[in-house]
Amino acid sequence: MKFKNYLFDLDGTLTDPETGIKNSILYALVKCGLPPLTGDTLNAFIGPPLLDSFQIYCGVSPENAKILLQYYREYFKEKGMFENTVYPGIKETLQALKKRGSRLYIATSKPEPFAKQILEHFNLMEYFSFVGGSTLDETRTKKEEVIQYVLKECDLNPADCLMVGDRYYDIEGARSCGIMVAAVLFGYGDADELKTADYLIDEAKNLLII
Repeated sequence: MKFKNYLFDLDGTLTDPETGIKNSILYALVKCGLPPLTGDTLNAFIGPPLLDSFQIYCGVSPENAKILLQYYREYFKEKGMFENTVYPGIKETLQALKKRGSRLYIATSKPEPFAKQILEHFNLMEYFSFVGGSTLDETRTKKEEVIQYVLKECDLNPADCLMVGDRYYDIEGARSCGIMVAAVLFGYGDADELKTADYLIDEAKNLLII
């Protein structure tokens, strides 16, 4: 085994959260009286910290971004987190990694309590030794911060770890922590965005041959 430990992103890597995230964003925009977003702009929200995305794509101040985030979470907690599907082959791949002795972890920019609820809902929690996510008070949101948190809490050697994600933020965050990266092509980052990853995989099962 080249890697003992696998750190997984959640959105766009294990599950496809498109419907729930988009509905939550549109709900927040309506409540704030802002025009709706469409297409690629909505897709750009999947992965990065939401406070940053609201400022970038809605042109709002940091203070108003916090209000949008509050409304976003109203919908997300009630419905959005479950408007979600597990990607094909994920469960079988996690089972196979565990069977051969790998230890699996979550490192997501999604708030940790929401990540745990989603994993429980889709019967994925049993595969993970630890779930690391962002904080609801926005003190730990960047991917680098989340990865560092997982490494510290679980006493992991970066050289023994592989980060698995679908966006440039996953690559950048892992690199800053000294971790190699496998980028999945079935998520929300395209091949150009992910070209600096150490590995590119188009199916979950290909993790087993790295």
